[in-house]
Amino acid sequence: MGTGDRVEEALAALRSAATAHDLANLDRFGIDAPSALGVSMANLQKLAKRLGRDHALAAGLWATGIYEARMLASLVDDPAQVSPEQMDAWRADFDNWAIVDTVCFKLFDRSPYAFAKIETWAGLNEAFGRRAAFALLACLALHDKTAGDQPFLDGLVLIERAAGDDRSFVKKAVNWALRAIGLRSSPALKAAALETARRLAASPEATPRWVGKDALRALTKAAEKTGTHNHGTT
Repeated sequence: MGTGDRVEEALAALRSAATAHDLANLDRFGIDAPSALGVSMANLQKLAKRLGRDHALAAGLWATGIYEARMLASLVDDPAQVSPEQMDAWRADFDNWAIVDTVCFKLFDRSPYAFAKIETWAGLNEAFGRRAAFALLACLALHDKTAGDQPFLDGLVLIERAAGDDRSFVKKAVNWALRAIGLRSSPALKAAALETARRLAASPEATPRWVGKDALRALTKAAEKTGTHNHGTT
C-alpha cells in the first residue's frame, strides 16, 4: 500500500472514531482547532499503535492540516528521521497549545536537534513558536536522562529572559520549563532553578513574579517531599 493510501486509511479511521463529545472537549480545554474532527487522545494512541512508525505517513498526515491527523503524525513519526527543516516547518504550522505540547512531548524531544532549536525558537515573537521553545525545554528536562547540566543551565537563562512575556500560552510554558528543570536529579540544577524562581518571584513586574512564585511553590514542595530542600541564597 502506498503512502497516499495509508494516509486515506488513517483519515477514515480518524473519522470513524470521532465523536461530538470529544469535539466539544476541545472547547472545554481551550484548544482552538477549526479543522478538528473530535477524536480523543486515547483513540489517537490506539490508532498510532496499530499503524506503527512511518515517517512518510507522518508527513502525509501533517500535510492534511487536520488537527487530529497532525496529532497522529507526531505519534507515528520516527524521531531518527526528523530533520531540522521539518522541525521548523511543523513549528511554523503550530496554531494551538495542544499541538505544540504533543509534538514536543511525543516527538521533537527525541530528536538530536532539539536543544539547538530551543534557543532559536525562544527568540521568536510568535506566541506558539515561543511556547514551542519552552515546551520542548520542559519535555527534554522530563525525558532526557542522559543530558548534562549545561543545556538546562542555558535554558534557565532563556527562561529568565522570556519570563516577562505575559501571553498566557507563553508564560505557562516558561513556568513549566522552570519547574521541570528544577525536578531534574542534578543537585546543581535543582539549586539553579530555585535561584531563578526566587529572582523572578521578587520581580516588581506581575508576569515574571507569577512565573517565579508558582515555580518556587512547586519546587519547594517537591524538595520537602524528598528531603532535599535547598535553602540557597536569597
